Amino acid sequence: MDYLIIGAGINGLLLSRELAIADAQVLVLEKGACCREASWAGGGIVSPLYPWRYQQPVTALASWAQDFYPQLAVALQESTGVDPEFSRTGLLMLDAADEAEALQWAHQNSRRMEQVDSDFIYAHESQLGAGFRSGLWMPDVANIRNPRLGQALVADLLARPNVHVRENCQVAQLEVNEGRISSVVAHTADGDARFVAENVVLCAGAWSGQLAEMTGIELKVEPVKGQMLLYRFRQSPIKSIVLTRGRYAIPRRDGRLLIGSTLEYEQFDKTPTSQARSSLRESAQDLLPFLKGVEPELQWAGLRPAAPNGVPYIGKLPDFENFYVNAGQFRNGLVLAPASARLLADLMLQRAPIIDPTPYQFGLH
Repeated sequence: MDYLIIGAGINGLLLSRELAIADAQVLVLEKGACCREASWAGGGIVSPLYPWRYQQPVTALASWAQDFYPQLAVALQESTGVDPEFSRTGLLMLDAADEAEALQWAHQNSRRMEQVDSDFIYAHESQLGAGFRSGLWMPDVANIRNPRLGQALVADLLARPNVHVRENCQVAQLEVNEGRISSVVAHTADGDARFVAENVVLCAGAWSGQLAEMTGIELKVEPVKGQMLLYRFRQSPIKSIVLTRGRYAIPRRDGRLLIGSTLEYEQFDKTPTSQARSSLRESAQDLLPFLKGVEPELQWAGLRPAAPNGVPYIGKLPDFENFYVNAGQFRNGLVLAPASARLLADLMLQRAPIIDPTPYQFGLH
């Protein structure tokens, strides 16, 4: 086996696909079910929230990924029949205090953004609550239905003879020999099993730090809980993603409306709470007053993998010849995933990298 990927979230699956396209033999180990952690729980906005507030390494990954997503969605639908529902709805950000910085960032990074007034805001989204005076409009921003993206990626990989995916396979030990990961021991339904590959890649999201500790590496990836609400309508009451005061509303094609999200430092506790439900409902009702009295259909929580400053680790880990990492994307896991996967595949396959890999190296965060 050429590559063993630990973790079958969006990052692990996209990396597996990149390697498989290059004719590598790939084995994916997932502790539960594919794409059922942060990759499933997120909102699917294909842009960082307030993108100008992130460091340049995040912008570099996001810009490449945003340009690549349309062709990825088409390719996956053609190969699997599963539509990831990539929708270029645009992003309307309301009453941001740093609009001048935002416009400067957009100009420097060749991203379409315009300052808009209340007339534009309410002509575009008539259901919004009163009082919004100014906004920033990014017409090219899209959202993708992340659970369906996960389904499409799994279907794509299962159809490839050089990829093997093992679910319910909890990694218990990383065995080390002379500067290499010599084998990976995992708990399976049939007992413990040992897996061997030329290269091992850590794509385990919020759990990546725990797994890295097995080899003595202190990988600073912290779980950050996020909770969301779902409302369902026959037709979505908004046309675009709307963001204000750090909370957002996302329209889906089938009438679903997502409201998110919280930021909670609760270690690995994914329990939805009544406090978060109340807070998210209040935000939703302030944004869309007609939601008062309407009960959300669903509430859930996920764990984001947060590296320092939101800059992910992408590359080889120190003191090992064959141990790599792709983790720590924080709130932008889905946004950055195509670029994160391509960049790491470029490094492992010794191709020219799509962007400068230096900022993502372990030890530079």
